[in-house]
This record gives sequence, structure tokens and C-alpha cells, in this order.
Amino acid sequence: MIRRLGFAEETAPYEGQTQKARFWSEGWVSRELYCLNCGAPKLTKLPNNSPVGDFACKACSEEYEVKSQGSAIGKRVVDGAYKSMMERLAANNNPSLVLLSYDKIRKSVTNLSVVPKHFFVPDIIQERAPLAPSASRAGWVGCNILLSKVPEAGRIVVVRDGELVPKDQVLELWQQTRFLRGERPAARGWLIEVMKCVESIGRAEFEIADVYRFEDDLRRVYPGNMHVREKMRQQLQLLRDAGFIEFLGRGKYRRRLNT
Repeated sequence: MIRRLGFAEETAPYEGQTQKARFWSEGWVSRELYCLNCGAPKLTKLPNNSPVGDFACKACSEEYEVKSQGSAIGKRVVDGAYKSMMERLAANNNPSLVLLSYDKIRKSVTNLSVVPKHFFVPDIIQERAPLAPSASRAGWVGCNILLSKVPEAGRIVVVRDGELVPKDQVLELWQQTRFLRGERPAARGWLIEVMKCVESIGRAEFEIADVYRFEDDLRRVYPGNMHVREKMRQQLQLLRDAGFIEFLGRGKYRRRLNT
């Protein structure tokens, strides 16, 4: 259970404001944030420069990477090496992503959401241009995480505008999409794309014809697939079986996930 949103009043062992902010925000995560995967009350800080994440849960081994800033999180966040990220996705050992924004004056968490690891597919990773020859790491290639390509169901809110979302609601939302972990990356990509179609409809109840309106969009995502409509219908069946949507009969569905 999160008890307070304010950072602890402790002196950061750094001079730079960015390093200080990271020290305070990671200290807050260590003291206050629980594991969204299993509900354990504490996360353990991993050694600095760990190859995978920043925190881990001792109870279930879920790992988390923390990105924090003193302003609202935008449509993308800068991450590490592109090659390493793609290798982690292929090996399915990437961490879940904690996105934390804070008030610089009050030194308090204002918004916090988590992108579960099962929403990480190659399509949301953007390769950046290599560093210039004059740079100390000339030729190094980083990446961006494109949050705009993550469905709403994959951005689980823990703190919204300085208000806590009840823990039981957060844990329920996490579990409602955890079925994606059992899917291969390519299959997860299709399911996530159809999830986004369902969310874009904008209402709880919809018809299969509403989903088919996004057929051209998915043809652009999967240009080599000659049976996009059939594939969309298959994904709806899988989402129904997983409990993400409910089939009402006669081509009608209801979205069950309440974010």
C-alpha cells in the first residue's frame, strides 16, 4: 500500500539536478511502490547498471525499469541501446516500464503508470540515428519507446494527478491482460493491434463491423498478410476467450476491461 507521494527529505549525493531527481524518485519507488504482478508490498533495488532493470520483486521475480521526469510523460521515452532492447524482446526478458512524473517544487509524485512487459513488441521500439563520429561513443545506436503505440490497456495507472488508484483495481487491470505473456511476439503483436482497434471505437458495446473499419490500418501494419479481415476476426475470438471482451451474439461484443 502506498502511504505517501512525497519524496523523502534526504540529501542526494549528487550535484546535478537530473541525478538528484533520479535519486529521489528511485528512493520513492523503493519505499512505496508495490509489485503490480503479484501484489507484494515492496520492490528491491537492483545494483546500478544492471543489464535488465532497476527494481525486482523478490516474490515473483518481476523486474521493472524506471523512467522519471519533472514534467508530463510524452508520446515516447528515450531508452538504451537499440540492439540490446531487440535482443531482450526476442529472449522475452525485458522489464516492465514504470513511468513516473513529479512536481519539482513539491518533490512529490504527480502521475505514475506502468507498461507491463507483455506489451513490449518490436513495433513500439524506434531505432535512433547513430551518434556522430565526434561523440565519445561514436556510432552507438539508441532507441525510443513509442508509448503512442501502446494500447490504453497497456498503460496501467497507479497515480493520476496526485491521487492514488486503489491497489486492488490496479492489480485487477494487470491480471486482465497477463494472458499476453503466453503468446509468441508475433501473435502478441496482432492481439495488441486489435486491442487498439477495439479501444478506438470509443464505446463499451460494438459490432464486428466497427472493428472491420480498421482493416486498412492493419493492412499497412501487416502488408504481407492477404487475409487481414479473417485475422482480425480470429483475434477477436482470442480476446473473447481471454476475457478482454465478451461476445453478445450476432456479431456484437462488449469490452469488459475497465481502465
